[in-house]
Amino acid sequence: MTRLRIALANLEIPQNPEDSVVRAERAVRAAAAADARIVCFPEAYVPGYPWPPQSRKAVSADFLEAAHERIAQAARESHIYVVLGTERYVSDKPRLTALVLRPDGDRAGYQDKVQLDPAEDSTYEAGSDRRIFEVDGFRFGIVICHEGFRYPETVRWAVCNGAQLVFHPHYSEAEPGAFQPTEFADPRNSFHEKAFLCRAAENNCYVAAVNCASPGSPTTSAVVRPDGMLLSHQPYGKPGLLVCDIDPAEATPLLAQRLKTCS
Repeated sequence: MTRLRIALANLEIPQNPEDSVVRAERAVRAAAAADARIVCFPEAYVPGYPWPPQSRKAVSADFLEAAHERIAQAARESHIYVVLGTERYVSDKPRLTALVLRPDGDRAGYQDKVQLDPAEDSTYEAGSDRRIFEVDGFRFGIVICHEGFRYPETVRWAVCNGAQLVFHPHYSEAEPGAFQPTEFADPRNSFHEKAFLCRAAENNCYVAAVNCASPGSPTTSAVVRPDGMLLSHQPYGKPGLLVCDIDPAEATPLLAQRLKTCS
């Protein structure tokens, strides 16, 4: 198996839902131009994560369907896999989800956010199932924001079910008076970036975490090796694509599968 080039879309926070689609289309094409085989976006990048909650009105299912088709067209034209942090409707309440698109633009499926942050309960409906996806023979899972930070079992599940890479799309921006890091996993910062390192080392898998670029953000986008060492990260607050090559041969499920309750 050859090395896999991945891209993380460390983009500016979109100004509105339409802006999110335009920026995502552009990033898909840029990732393909950088020879990446797959590009992953932050949590709910399309239509934009509603933080603070009153920052935008809910978008319709029709808007989301049209947006997803536009991103699918960009994937089709660029011949690239896409993991799009977005929303979808299964009932009257939207779900936070990651839509996985194949290079032909077809939908490989969705990974809904199963473990919601308590603050999201009033806005979103939780998903119920977890899935494994594939890119060029390389298997990957997806955990969305709160899941990967507070529920390490979600990453363990993915690796026990064959994932060599786990994408961790999330959303985080600076809060007033909070520490603003300039170095990755700074001991003075919150635990969140340390969690990227732990999830990788615990399971001997790659972890690719992607956030938006914003001033003072407590996390940036990063790729962590299966031994828990940082492979690459995006400078804080700097918009752009984080592109790097990973070697699937380095990721094995041995540690994850040794857990007696792994299934």
